[in-house]
Amino acid sequence: VVTRDDVEESLKAIFQYLRDKEQLFQELRSQIEEIQQRISVKQRERDYWLEYKNVGSKIHADKISSLEKDIKKVKDELQRTTEYYRDALNAVKEENKSLFDRHLKLLSEQALKSAVGYLDKNCRREIQENEWLKEEVKIYRKEVGDLKASVQLLEEENTSLVAKLIDTKLQNLIG
Repeated sequence: VVTRDDVEESLKAIFQYLRDKEQLFQELRSQIEEIQQRISVKQRERDYWLEYKNVGSKIHADKISSLEKDIKKVKDELQRTTEYYRDALNAVKEENKSLFDRHLKLLSEQALKSAVGYLDKNCRREIQENEWLKEEVKIYRKEVGDLKASVQLLEEENTSLVAKLIDTKLQNLIG
């Protein structure tokens, strides 16, 4: 038997889990911002060296090329990191939704059981009879569907036999 305290503890645990995940995502966002700042610094440095290169100096051409490669690596790293964390966020959201839905279902079942427990004997019997009637309706509907299918087959067979009979009578009249 699950008590209200158990349910509240479960909810607290879920919400603490969500808070922890939010904190993790905040940290990840700050890391992404830091990487973007590094990219910005590298971009300014690249622009400086490109201008220097265009003025005519070929001394630092290797340095410029190296910095461009670094910028590309950092951008690629940022892209991969962003995709990874986006996928991780989606996975966590999906997991949280699943946990929440499952917990809500458990709470609903618990509430239903609790509510049924407070009902008098006659109401509980009516609920049981209602469940039984639902099962009987399912069986009835299945039987009706089977009968409809049988009737459909018989009608098709009768139509075929009548058509053959008419063809036979026409041939006897002609022949």
